[in-house]
Amino acid sequence: MRLGMSYANFSHPDWEHRLTDRLSETARVADQGGVAQLTVMDHWLQMELLGGPDQPMLAGYTTLGYLAAVTERLRLGLLVTGTTYRHPGLLAKTVTTLDVLSRGRAMLGIGAAWYQREHDGLGVPFPSTRERFERLEETLQIVRQMWSGDQTPYAGTHYELKEPVNVPPPVQSPPPIMVGGGGERKTLRLVAQYADAWNIVGPTPHELAHKLDVLRGHCAAAGTDFDRIEKTLLVMSDPLADGFVESMAPYADLGISMVIVVPTGPDPVAWTTEVCERVVPRIAEL
Repeated sequence: MRLGMSYANFSHPDWEHRLTDRLSETARVADQGGVAQLTVMDHWLQMELLGGPDQPMLAGYTTLGYLAAVTERLRLGLLVTGTTYRHPGLLAKTVTTLDVLSRGRAMLGIGAAWYQREHDGLGVPFPSTRERFERLEETLQIVRQMWSGDQTPYAGTHYELKEPVNVPPPVQSPPPIMVGGGGERKTLRLVAQYADAWNIVGPTPHELAHKLDVLRGHCAAAGTDFDRIEKTLLVMSDPLADGFVESMAPYADLGISMVIVVPTGPDPVAWTTEVCERVVPRIAEL
């Protein structure tokens, strides 16, 4: 099992003056300390769980472009971008740019979007759940087509691209696509049909086993190799707490190959340093 890290909270002490330096140093420590993947959120406004819109939030892909320049090994992505945030042609171009500038370390994390408050707050349309999933599937189709080099015009229900050109192409052929969410009827079908990786937030091992059975069924229907899909787990518990590594063993047994943790406390640099020293080697043994 590998360890990933999701940097979700920018509201550390004196963030008004230290945000950039603290983020940079955290990424460098993770990069050199064996963390496999670093993600940030794709939100315009901070989630209410972490203090709401009054708290700082950086634009996702701008942040990843910056982090690409201060790291060498980490896979970089958003956990996860909402399909409503960008036109799919522009999204494909944006992730391609990150992949080129990071020398092949970009990942597209994507989902159907959920945070209506930020859409309303900044004037971005927030369609119905059904339409968001329709748009998500078309986005996945468009991104995969553009990364394949196929410039055939695309005409869907919600998007039309007359000239889907993508030059330069991504370094990876193609960058991996991670779909986030646990919906059994729609989300897991999209994982099976279009994704290279799947992320789910915090189920119990029993719940996860059921979700994996559902995903296996969708893979069989789509003709997809279930074992080819990377299974990842986002957890909110502190990896420095007693018993954390042991608690991950049942997930590793079920096929989870990456557990993603979120820095806690006032000093993410010190936290990440300790995680790299104490947790990364033990997680790798699972």
